[in-house]
This record gives sequence, C-alpha cells and structure tokens, in this order.
Amino acid sequence: MTLLVAGLVLFLGAHSVRIFADGWRTSTIARIGRNPWRGLYSIVSLVGFALIVWGYGQARADPLVVWSPPAWTRYATSLLVLPSFVLIVAGNLPGTRIRAALGHPMVLGTKLWAAAHLLSNGMLADIVLFGAFLAWAIVDYASARRRDRAAGVVYPPGTSSRDATALAIGTIAWFAFGFWLHGPLIGVRPF
Repeated sequence: MTLLVAGLVLFLGAHSVRIFADGWRTSTIARIGRNPWRGLYSIVSLVGFALIVWGYGQARADPLVVWSPPAWTRYATSLLVLPSFVLIVAGNLPGTRIRAALGHPMVLGTKLWAAAHLLSNGMLADIVLFGAFLAWAIVDYASARRRDRAAGVVYPPGTSSRDATALAIGTIAWFAFGFWLHGPLIGVRPF
C-alpha cells in the first residue's frame, strides 16, 4: 500500500500544483521555461503513475476487503464509465459543445470514472485509489472553474459534429477497453 500511496502523492501532487500553488507554478515556468517545466512535470507524473500501477498490483495481491459490493454494481460501473470516456475525449478534442458547456470535461470524466469504480470495488486499495482520484477531481474541477470565472474565460461554442466525434471516439475507446483491454491490463473483465 505504501507504493500506491507514494504514487498517488506524486501523480496527483503534480496535477495539483495549479490548484494549490499556481503562483509558484507561474514563476517557476517564467524562471526555467515552459519546456523544462513540462519535462519535469512529465517525469514526476510518469514516476507517480508507475508507482500507482506497481503499488496497486501489490495491494491487490494481498487484498483487504472493506465491503462486498452487490453484483449489479459491476454493470452500473461499466455503464457509467461510457460517459466518462466521452467526457475525457471531449476534454481533449477542440471545438466541442461539451467543453463549452462544462469547461473541463476531462476532469468531470475522471470524477465519474472514479465514482463509478468506487461503486463496484470494496478492497482497501480500490477505495484508496479511486477515492483519491475522486477527491482530486472534485477539488480540481472547482478550482479550474473558479480560475475560469476570475479570468473571464469563455469557451468557443463548439459544434455538434465535434460532439459526435467525441461521442464516437469515446464509445469506441470504452468498447475496446471494456471488452479487450481491461482484462489483460487490469486483471478484471467488466463484461
């Protein structure tokens, strides 16, 4: 569990700098440059992600059951992850009406993904992993929206064709991950 927590601290910590130390982030970028900042950010994020994967795998090898979710939650999780994939795609695809309406759909997709997984997973490692991502996403979304309001950010209106593209890509990715990749990569087959 120690590696999992260390990975979460590094990964979510790197992703929280803008929330808790935006001024420091801005001055550091001004001092060292945007590309070196991105490089450091990427390295810390990758090390954190590797520790999350390693630590989660170790924690699952010696599971501590906190609660046993009902069987139906597995299907609810699978269905809730579909819109989370669409939101994550919409957050990375310029020109969607989804982004214009929500501001930060990728963070909302992460929030939905984490909450959905908390429904169907009752091991301590699951609660730590998905609970940490859910808490981070809640705080990050509120912070990002507050920054947007303070800066007067208005997202372009977007088009329905870009929304359709986000929906198509998100659905295909959800299908591929759920039916083919989740089992081999995570060790659990959602369907």
